[in-house]
Amino acid sequence: MNISLVILAVVAIATIGFFLGRSRALAAVEGDRRRLHSLPGYYGQTVFLFSAVPALLVTLGWLLLQPLYVESQITGMIGAADIAEGSSRSLVMTDVRRIAEGLEVALAEGRLSEAELASTRAEETDIRALLAEVGVAVASEVEQGVLEAAKQYRAITGWLQIALAAVAILLSLAGCALALSRITPEFRARNVSERAIKALLILSSTVAILTTVGIVASLVFETAHFFRLYPARDFLFSLTWNPQFQGGSDLGILPLLWGTLYVSLVALVFAVPIGLLVAIYLSEYASRRMRAIVKPAVEILAGIPTIVYGLFALITVGPLLRDYFAEPMGLGTSSSSVLTAGLVMGIMLIPFVSSLSDDVINAVPQAMRDGSYGLGATRSETVRQVILPAALPGIVGAILLAASRAIGETMIVVMGAGAAAKLSLNPLEAMTTITVKIVSQLTGDTEFASPETLVAFALGLSLFVVTLGLNILALYIVRTYREQYE
Repeated sequence: MNISLVILAVVAIATIGFFLGRSRALAAVEGDRRRLHSLPGYYGQTVFLFSAVPALLVTLGWLLLQPLYVESQITGMIGAADIAEGSSRSLVMTDVRRIAEGLEVALAEGRLSEAELASTRAEETDIRALLAEVGVAVASEVEQGVLEAAKQYRAITGWLQIALAAVAILLSLAGCALALSRITPEFRARNVSERAIKALLILSSTVAILTTVGIVASLVFETAHFFRLYPARDFLFSLTWNPQFQGGSDLGILPLLWGTLYVSLVALVFAVPIGLLVAIYLSEYASRRMRAIVKPAVEILAGIPTIVYGLFALITVGPLLRDYFAEPMGLGTSSSSVLTAGLVMGIMLIPFVSSLSDDVINAVPQAMRDGSYGLGATRSETVRQVILPAALPGIVGAILLAASRAIGETMIVVMGAGAAAKLSLNPLEAMTTITVKIVSQLTGDTEFASPETLVAFALGLSLFVVTLGLNILALYIVRTYREQYE
């Protein structure tokens, strides 16, 4: 049974339970609502929650654990003879899943019957051709052991889906019946309903925390695996980045870290002054009509896809800097450079700095401005000596947020800065960043267990530490220097 149908059935049962619970509560007091502890809707809501929540939670847990159980049952069916040279058991398991999906589609479309599937053998039938007809591709020739594993995979998955449907529907019906049996005029339905909703809200709020924990745990686990294959000292202190998937790689992070910080610094040097001046103009000098025009126009920059910025860097800014600066000054001949990526990234960061700074400046109490004007200060003196110092913690937080955004950018760097990992002070030379190399190391047909692939997780963890440090610094600055105004 399809999972969407299971969820739909559970929601239908819960909806019916809502109306039954409401009607039962009214019937218990012969229609006199004043004799009920709670409003009739709370009784129906209680039945709905009892019917839906346990069944949906069990369904979610089942879906998370089912793949682990099925693969543990199927992995033992794949022998060494079924693993082709240059392949691995994980790749064969991927083929097993794809073949099982393809067989299911072929059965659904009538290309294959259950009897034909049971008697199908890999050496007698072109399984790859059948799978290609239904839009499923596999990495290698289908061996008999792999085909039998796929059949068993499909069978176990089918039985588990039927069992899931039965368990979820029975649990929903049991919850509905239990909730209906508890309905009496004295039943505190509102209290029960509110406690249940509070628990659901707490559970929902933990999703972000658990997601972060999962991301960090996966990075740490794979990074530890990488450091078992490659020395941590060489990774942290080597000045060379030269991955060779045939062996002899040099995977030093310092050139990538330098490129990341250099490009981000150029972007911030360009974006921060312009963004801050825009914020000051919009909050202190612009009329309402001008602000209504300029602020949305500036914020449009934040909505432009980064691939568009990358194309702008590749086609316009890069050749312009090469023809008018790099080649005449003898500093380079490539249109890809740190300056190209930094300038275009700075344009992208302007709305981050300006919008946040504008909000912070507008939050400074008007009484401070009036007091400054009353002492004879001009508007510019008020901005310099009163407003900016008061808004400084928020402005610094906006700058550090923009810095975190710059450090994590990929597409602009790929198309504007190039892919050369080097240590250089020349802003007109091509360099690269950590994010670019994470993408390049994880793309292509490579062995996942090799150091050259696992290094992407070490790079990701390093980038996470850098951005986490910036966020902690921003929080420290804001909390240390924030002033409270009445």
